[in-house]
Amino acid sequence: MVFYFTSNVVNPPYDIYMGEDKYENEELIKFAWPEDIWFHVSKLSSAHVYLRLAKGQTIEDIPSAVLEDCIQLVKANSIEGNKQNNVEIVYTPVNNLKKTAGMDVGQVGFHKDKEVRKARVEKRINEIINRLNKTKIERKPDLKAEREERDRLEREDKKRLLREQKEREKEEERLKAQLADQRSYSNLMSDERMKSNKDGYDSDEFI
Repeated sequence: MVFYFTSNVVNPPYDIYMGEDKYENEELIKFAWPEDIWFHVSKLSSAHVYLRLAKGQTIEDIPSAVLEDCIQLVKANSIEGNKQNNVEIVYTPVNNLKKTAGMDVGQVGFHKDKEVRKARVEKRINEIINRLNKTKIERKPDLKAEREERDRLEREDKKRLLREQKEREKEEERLKAQLADQRSYSNLMSDERMKSNKDGYDSDEFI
């Protein structure tokens, strides 16, 4: 089971999701999208919470209110972390998550520690959790199929952009050739006029 939430503190809103248990987390790690940002309570057991960014956005673009929603949700879904104040949350792009054969189910590491951000939650804010829970949807998605469809659409989009670029380049070449022809014709006409003028004034006979 995957739980989906909507952070509607900004427009357009952001989607947040998390797994039901560590086995679900394993699937989420495997099929997370490149646009996703992963959140977890530091040094404590907690849910794996994911924030889905729009294409082209980075971790730097997360609105502060959306970030607050994510870290509050992580804290609320940690048995130990929910009881404590001043809890540290770590978050990083999913591409920075590292999974090795020796790790337990649902356990991850990081490729680059410098890409891991940290935030502190002083205390649980029930207003935020209640607002998010009102948007909560539970479903059993085919995570693999959704990721494959996402990748297929991305490939198609890249092909379309490449076709459009080639068409633009082709049109630019056509316009350059057309302009070159126009310049050549103008130069030819200019030469013809000069010859005509010379022919008119070379004669010494006047009538």
